[in-house]
Amino acid sequence: MRSTRLALVLTASLASGVLVPVFGAGPSFRPDLRFEGSSLTGWNPIGQADWRAAEGEITGTPKADTGGWLVFDRSWQDTGFFSTFQCAAGCRAGVLLRAEKTADGLKGIYVSLTEGDVGAYALTIDASGRETSRTRLRVPGGGQVRIAPPPTPDAPGRGRVGGPAAPPAAGRGGRGPAVQLPIPTPNTGLHPGEWNDLEILIDANIVRTFINNAGPSGVADDAMGRFGSVALHVAGTGPVRFKAIAFKDLGVRTREAEKVSPRFRVQQISDFYYSFGASAADFNHDGVTDVVAGPHIYFGPDYQRSREIYLTTTINPSVQFANDAWMQFAYDFTGDGWPDVLNASFSGENAGATLYVNPKGESRRWDSYRVTSAQQTEIAVLEDVDGDGKPELVYGAQGAMHYAKPDPANPTEPWIVRTVSETGYATAHGVGVGDVNGDGRKDILNAYGWWEQPANASATGPWQYHPQAFGRPIGRTSAGGSVMAVYDVNGDGLNDVVTSLSAHGWGLAWYEQKRDASGTISFEQHMIMDDHNWPGNAGGVSFSQLHGTTVADIDADGIPDFIVGKRYWSHQDTQIDPDPYGPPVIYWYRTVRNPKAPGGAEFVPELIHNQSGVGSDAWAGDINRDGHVDIVTSTKFGTFIFWGK
Repeated sequence: MRSTRLALVLTASLASGVLVPVFGAGPSFRPDLRFEGSSLTGWNPIGQADWRAAEGEITGTPKADTGGWLVFDRSWQDTGFFSTFQCAAGCRAGVLLRAEKTADGLKGIYVSLTEGDVGAYALTIDASGRETSRTRLRVPGGGQVRIAPPPTPDAPGRGRVGGPAAPPAAGRGGRGPAVQLPIPTPNTGLHPGEWNDLEILIDANIVRTFINNAGPSGVADDAMGRFGSVALHVAGTGPVRFKAIAFKDLGVRTREAEKVSPRFRVQQISDFYYSFGASAADFNHDGVTDVVAGPHIYFGPDYQRSREIYLTTTINPSVQFANDAWMQFAYDFTGDGWPDVLNASFSGENAGATLYVNPKGESRRWDSYRVTSAQQTEIAVLEDVDGDGKPELVYGAQGAMHYAKPDPANPTEPWIVRTVSETGYATAHGVGVGDVNGDGRKDILNAYGWWEQPANASATGPWQYHPQAFGRPIGRTSAGGSVMAVYDVNGDGLNDVVTSLSAHGWGLAWYEQKRDASGTISFEQHMIMDDHNWPGNAGGVSFSQLHGTTVADIDADGIPDFIVGKRYWSHQDTQIDPDPYGPPVIYWYRTVRNPKAPGGAEFVPELIHNQSGVGSDAWAGDINRDGHVDIVTSTKFGTFIFWGK
């Protein structure tokens, strides 16, 4: 095809992986096909509407209230469709997918874009384009599924996939009306009369619609249309305009050839998904550092021998989560000289923190103790907050930020919990610890700002709160990333913040600390990476689901670097998250102090691996004591050690 004739061009993604950006914010997927130009060759009108194309925009004007359709001459089963659209006053509009021919017309899955009637339907039209039936699709029986189960008679609807986020339940931290967060709720949904972004993903038997990143979903049973074309629709009295139209065949998956950084050697020590967290310590006192990932200790120096420390089974990454080990830490919490394991989990039967006590070389599984009973954050951090030389667990639960520590006299009893924020400020993603204001005391951060540790260690009550947007919601998901790094990025003597912006979306940024004449602290955001449509991505690198991060000085230049990767199938084998099937990469971003760069610094990406990704975090340290930073990850592809060279 040539765009000069058909106004449809295959993107370079089919040949080289490079996408020419489309108009506006663009789709979350990398299109196979997009519309541009001024020709409607390849499109077929049906019904009472006038369709015209000019400079990549298609305008439909109804000639009667029943309107008409513009049917594309290519067909798909599983499809990604994107467009920006504007529906004028009096306009009724929509998109028909899997438009399958019938004896007297077409049937398919229709997404209505009309004010007051935004929804997903099974729809039929006759040969003249007149609608003959419309039935609203049933809601999927659960959110995180790729294939909706058959309906249960008389069962109430459950949930909305891809719609506006429901108010958080009490266990995940409900917010009262007095809580003022620095990150406003995105203005999602249909904006009548204005330009709107539209993305429709129909995969297996579920259709997910994102209008400005929120919208309805439904179950697209085979009887409603199994395979067919895409058709634009207009009816009523006003015109509709579509532009930046893009398509993707979701039935095609791509696996890149394996790439490993020359700075690292990769060793896969497990092929199975058991956890999203990992850590390292000398668990058997042989003088060699071992690795723990989920239920298994992998013994060095070859990591080919393992022992189970608690009972579990292999997790199916397509439909299950490893609820026992979202985050995992190693430290001698009992003070007996043997490193123990701490699992932090926000879901499942073991929500909270579970301590597994090292049996000091005995050939058995480890005794376990629930030491905290609640957690809403998917991220937790183990850091010495109070300066006693021992690390505390920093997390969010029941709407507030906390840190917990064992009672040295009774370390297996419920831990001592210190609440540092008011209720309503915890969120699912993004936790950090560091000295923000330079007073020598560790502060606590999340996506909504930072809490200043008081000088009086015995003071009770919440710490002073400093609101700051350290994250970005996109409508599909909340704001906040993974482990937030606090260090002096640009060398000006002030600690800055580096964080992913949305653990289930896009975005990586660093926040430059500023101070006015009175010493008041503020931050200026400098974007490092956004979605693949943004031309400013450092090194041309872009990936979604930045759910696992950590910090380490990879290049030994005395300046910390940022390690970040993609959590593949972050919401299981579904199309809930943007670009869920993109390469499971892990990168390190070199911190480069450059007075000519915005803020005096830049981040230079280097790929570590493209077939593993990350879990909820990554562990970094010198395992084999050779002077190079090693990295451990536990993901849906197994457990990996990246040996620094």
